[in-house]
Amino acid sequence: MLKLIKNGEVYSPKYIGKKDILLTGTKVGYVDDNINLPDNFVDIEVIDATGCIVTPGFIDGHVHITGGGGEGGFKTRTPEIQLSDITRGGVTTVIGVLGTDGTTRTMSNLLAKAYALEEEGISCYALTGSYQVPVRTITGSIQDDIILIEKIIGVGEIALSDHRSSQPTIEEIAKVAAEARVGGILSGKAGTVTIHMGDGHRNLSFIKKITEKTEIPPSQFVLTHVLRNPELFKEAIDYAKNGGIVDFTTSTTNSPEEKKLTPGKALKIMLEEGVSIDNITFTSDGQGSLPIFDKQNRFVDLGIGRVTSLYTAVREAILNDEVPMEVVLKVITSNPANIYALKSKGNIEVGKDADIVLLKKDDLNINTVIAKGKVMYENGEVKIKGTFEE
Repeated sequence: MLKLIKNGEVYSPKYIGKKDILLTGTKVGYVDDNINLPDNFVDIEVIDATGCIVTPGFIDGHVHITGGGGEGGFKTRTPEIQLSDITRGGVTTVIGVLGTDGTTRTMSNLLAKAYALEEEGISCYALTGSYQVPVRTITGSIQDDIILIEKIIGVGEIALSDHRSSQPTIEEIAKVAAEARVGGILSGKAGTVTIHMGDGHRNLSFIKKITEKTEIPPSQFVLTHVLRNPELFKEAIDYAKNGGIVDFTTSTTNSPEEKKLTPGKALKIMLEEGVSIDNITFTSDGQGSLPIFDKQNRFVDLGIGRVTSLYTAVREAILNDEVPMEVVLKVITSNPANIYALKSKGNIEVGKDADIVLLKKDDLNINTVIAKGKVMYENGEVKIKGTFEE
């Protein structure tokens, strides 16, 4: 069935005005000022977007789709994510990662879950590895994983400046980045390396030395969790000015520093400092554990990341921090699509995937979520549930 979205104000994410959008199966088939189809042409579902803002489906580049954690023992391993945990937040594309646990959470499990979410109706990719170096892969090689396994598009998340990391050397991280880069070049994928930034005193020193002393460009790395403390954030500003990619986590712990510097405030500061919006993304850290440690790095409490926090942070950046909508939408649409080389994602254009979100114009809350041409969520109701959801 064709779907015709009429009378919406379209942000692609750049504002392009009031447009009608024809969805043909899983793709955007036509975008124009006024689309009228002949009577009795074919079955077509008309979605009236009057009073709505129409945006591309959101891309969440950092989700623990198989669950995360265990920092407080086996009982603190968070469960696998459910489909509606993703779609109710407007997210139509996720990139799955492991995390601290690369033993009871395996790459085979991650890949299987990525395929499962794809079968349930959204787009899903994966990064190879976990916090540890040497990187635990499927084939035994980072390069082979990226080249030979369709869904694997890069490496991560590898932990640095964190008491939970495997304490790799600069040379080891450089070799990981080099292998990922070549794998990406040979397969037409991004080949990025996502780096989990901890709260340690070394901050970005390893990454800066690699990009200064080798031929690996700053854009090869995606540095996530950079809002942990003021010093790390300051270094992240300089890094992004030099072409590096920085990522703000929208799920947060109870850290006073992380509460102080919200993603919206951080985005506004970076833009005022001259950082290109194209070098910034938001991700949720969804379904990951959010452990809280004391000053001696002893576990004291645990939270859980939510994919729904992604758009919440974007909405707050628009309403509270007064960042223009077509600017802030880029951090969850066209920016991750470009950074991760997801060529059919990130914009509302003919031939791109039919991933669409309708926002109510009066309060900017999510009204409708369409993934690959199917309505997944509408008017506060989940329309398509995951296989084991009640």
